[in-house]
Amino acid sequence: MADLVYRKVMHDLKQKIVNNKFPNKRLPDERSLSEEYNVSRSSIKRALKLLADDGIIFKKRGSGTFINPLYMKNQTIFHYEGSNLGITDSLKSQGKTPKIKLLDFKVIPASKEIQQDLFLSEGDFVYEIQRLRLFDDKPFMIETGYIPIKIAPELSKQIVSGSIFNYVEDKIN
Repeated sequence: MADLVYRKVMHDLKQKIVNNKFPNKRLPDERSLSEEYNVSRSSIKRALKLLADDGIIFKKRGSGTFINPLYMKNQTIFHYEGSNLGITDSLKSQGKTPKIKLLDFKVIPASKEIQQDLFLSEGDFVYEIQRLRLFDDKPFMIETGYIPIKIAPELSKQIVSGSIFNYVEDKIN
């Protein structure tokens, strides 16, 4: 029964997040949520932990719990199904033959929007990567991605011409 309580809270909070019920992108504190759902704080903590593990929210010590802007931006594009695969591996698992054609790879200063989205500071630099994604030799999408240099300072054209997800998972952990 206890498992159902925190899962119900988690699903309800996720639904509220998706429906933009927290316009300031900040969730109420644990005590308020506990009172709102009429459950123990440990149930709230457990529900919030699952949401954080899924990348939907993050906690900032001393400031509160916030909705991850990257989750909100990408929720309509990709649907997380519980697997830990990048696009390349996801397409392989569907029997498609994925390919990547690198269009552009450069270092740029992070714009205000990129700083906000990637939690960067003024003056930070990012790799800007533009790639054409194909499967079964047919164009699928053009993607533009930004990776903070401080996360992966050794990225190269060769690396980003392949699966960045697998590189980060295998080499950077």
